[in-house]
Amino acid sequence: MTDRFDVVVLGMGPGGEVAADRLLRAGQRVAVVERELIGGECGYWGCIPSKTLLRAPDARAEAGRAAGVTEPALDWPALRDYRDYMIRHLDDSKQVAGYAEQGATVVKAAGRLAGRTGDGLLRVEADERTLETSHVIVATGSEAIRPPIDGLGADSDVAVWTNREATTLREVPDRVLMLGGSAVAVELGQFLARMGSQVTLVARGGRLLTREDPRVGELSRDALAADGIDLRLGRQARRVTRHGSGARVELDDGATVEVDVVVLGTGRAPRTAGLGLETVGVDVDASSGGLRVDEHCRFGDGLWAIGDVTGQAMFTHVAKYHGRVAADNILGRARAARYDGIPRVIFSDPEVAAVGLTAAQAHDRGLTTAAVEVDLPQAIARPWTYETDPRGTLGLLADRDRRVLVGAWAVAPMAGEWIHQAALAIRVGVGLDVLLDQVAQFPTYTEAYLTALERLDA
Repeated sequence: MTDRFDVVVLGMGPGGEVAADRLLRAGQRVAVVERELIGGECGYWGCIPSKTLLRAPDARAEAGRAAGVTEPALDWPALRDYRDYMIRHLDDSKQVAGYAEQGATVVKAAGRLAGRTGDGLLRVEADERTLETSHVIVATGSEAIRPPIDGLGADSDVAVWTNREATTLREVPDRVLMLGGSAVAVELGQFLARMGSQVTLVARGGRLLTREDPRVGELSRDALAADGIDLRLGRQARRVTRHGSGARVELDDGATVEVDVVVLGTGRAPRTAGLGLETVGVDVDASSGGLRVDEHCRFGDGLWAIGDVTGQAMFTHVAKYHGRVAADNILGRARAARYDGIPRVIFSDPEVAAVGLTAAQAHDRGLTTAAVEVDLPQAIARPWTYETDPRGTLGLLADRDRRVLVGAWAVAPMAGEWIHQAALAIRVGVGLDVLLDQVAQFPTYTEAYLTALERLDA
């Protein structure tokens, strides 16, 4: 069976959905191909379930810090049920029907490129069908990396969880070894600790969140330690063996840790295997493992890639942005992707938010910078009205020559909400003089920008 389309979308996570929706609204004939669930990793095993799970223990901790509130109890069965509701009980039948109603052809199968027709159309094979099209958008996402540790292979006889098992867990384990110091490790490690697990976090880096400013890692370390997490930084797991009903993990310093579950928070890799790239003369990028795209999200004639599969800025919000960029270019609306001013948020408690360059990255680019760090309880009123044990730190980085912000980070309550002022300033290049003249609502965390900017400009 052969059908012709204007566009075929391979992979229907958030990026694929945004692109497909935009193209369908423009009247394009679209086929969407998804081997698992429409909504993708984020909707079923990533952002949605993880943030849903984090909310209850965070709310309990917030209540403990607020004046005049009795600390509530956690109800795991109720939280688990709501998580299941939020991930649609791993059922995408409504999404399938919804796209069909919009006029899309929905193919629930693994899809692969299969070369071109004589007149230059692209071929996609899926579920014993051949789809011919002028454009293919590859949006196949990424997958959890399983580090090459003895005993952690695919045939391991111990309980090894990726984000998928961790965010769909039915029971909270007693003892957990969290491998890695990434956003996944920080979020899930704190969640499990607050739900009653004894958590040991092992990260080969000497600090957490190594892609961010060192101070961010230090503050995150302090927050996790306060929740009772046993942090083993600068250490690596060498071997994992079965021990009773659980596992014994041997570290490179000779120490051993006995746990029930090993959770992998060791990063993700673009999912490119089996895509048939060789049939269209394309190789993956050797450095990122992803598809090498230009500024328009294009990697060949009629070939587009969006989201994690590109290996660039692997965030859901970037995948959705890529979806808009690729769709607009296909529709003849020339558009280029930019990556300055894209926020990075970790939904721990307190939240971690960052945007732009770190000091080290700015130095590598030859920028002359000025940096400032502000302790929020000493600078503004909002932390005191928000909680009885106020916390929070804001850091800013400016280019002295151009007098614009180039980086910002915050470790504080709701930082993911108010980092966007810095994100917009960096993306647009708003001058420091304009930012200094901005009037913030009182009392808010956003007010801290003025204090930080005045110190930065002194």
